[in-house]
Amino acid sequence: MKEFGRILTAMVTPFDSDLKVDYAAAEKLADYLVANGSDGLVVAGTTGESPTLTKEEKLELFRVVKNAVGAKAPIIAGTGSNSTADSIHLTKEAEKTGVDGVMLVGPYYNKPTQEGYFEHFRAVARETSLPIVVYNVPGRTGSNILPSTIVRLAEIANIVAVKEASGSLDQVTEIKRGVKPEFLVYSGDDSLTLPIMSVGGYGIISVVAHVVGPEMKAMIDAYLAGNVAKAAEIHVRLFAIFKALFLVSNPIPVKAAVNMMGINVGGVRLPLVAASDKELEPVKKALAELGKL
Repeated sequence: MKEFGRILTAMVTPFDSDLKVDYAAAEKLADYLVANGSDGLVVAGTTGESPTLTKEEKLELFRVVKNAVGAKAPIIAGTGSNSTADSIHLTKEAEKTGVDGVMLVGPYYNKPTQEGYFEHFRAVARETSLPIVVYNVPGRTGSNILPSTIVRLAEIANIVAVKEASGSLDQVTEIKRGVKPEFLVYSGDDSLTLPIMSVGGYGIISVVAHVVGPEMKAMIDAYLAGNVAKAAEIHVRLFAIFKALFLVSNPIPVKAAVNMMGINVGGVRLPLVAASDKELEPVKKALAELGKL
């Protein structure tokens, strides 16, 4: 398996003024992220507005971003959905674009049983040679993938990691107790990066690294070097931006923040709408305090 790295940024999808995908801007953004702390990129995940991207748009994004930075950083394609057949199809098509792995969100809305989750991910894994990151985000899917299910999935050769966004350190610990050491647990919440690493997590699949990538890298490097006090100091300093970028639905605030920093990524597609000036006040304040504006 290709090394994914400690900081994977879940990249926003740039749109032009007509809300069409701006592929040239995607290339520039990918290059910027890799130059500013990101070890790899997740393309067409939730932060990339996957629910409102077409299959064709996703595949072109995979190609464009892979061509732009694939020699410098692994590219993980968001290919999951609540349809197993559709997830298999998109995963197979994504593999042809040369991406380094795929991320599969837990099926949403239809709320599978734990056995349903297991069979869903196993079915996709059987149809690809790519390494798979399972994404557990109960706040969006409406159902939690339990640690016992993740432990079972970790026995499948090409299921290599989980993005754990349940918000529970207990859940992360239960996963770590049951999986082999090489199975990676990524935090799915920026503000829990350091706490999750303290109980055995590997890194972060980040939103906030769009604007504080070097700082996130410094925090993780300090922790890995044994300088926990320094890592905690950086965590505290970043806490305001961790929270500000999730005051309304992701990726509304992070797209606004990236635009504020002079990197044009455009707006968001319906049913998402732009944040109000009042909603963006904490974002502007946090960015200013960090010297980003």
